[in-house]
Amino acid sequence: MQTASFSGFIRTLFYILTFYYIFKFLARLFLPLLVKKVVEKAGENFQKQQQNSQDNSWKKTPNNDEVIYNATNAKNPRETKKVGDYVDYEEID
Repeated sequence: MQTASFSGFIRTLFYILTFYYIFKFLARLFLPLLVKKVVEKAGENFQKQQQNSQDNSWKKTPNNDEVIYNATNAKNPRETKKVGDYVDYEEID
């Protein structure tokens, strides 16, 4: 059976601190680049969505100016959900 030694503990602690500082240094170098790429990609996606929505809203309508009435929605109006009874409370002095 092996036992823990003080020199092994110091070596492990040294490795942990070394990896921590290396990771911290690399994060300072590459994290701003990564964030910049993510923001640029999100901006491109937003612009594409805006362009698509503008294209859809400016589509030409038929020239005969038809009005389409959907009777199924008029016959079945949305029902509001009842959660419970309303109770009016009064303060007692």
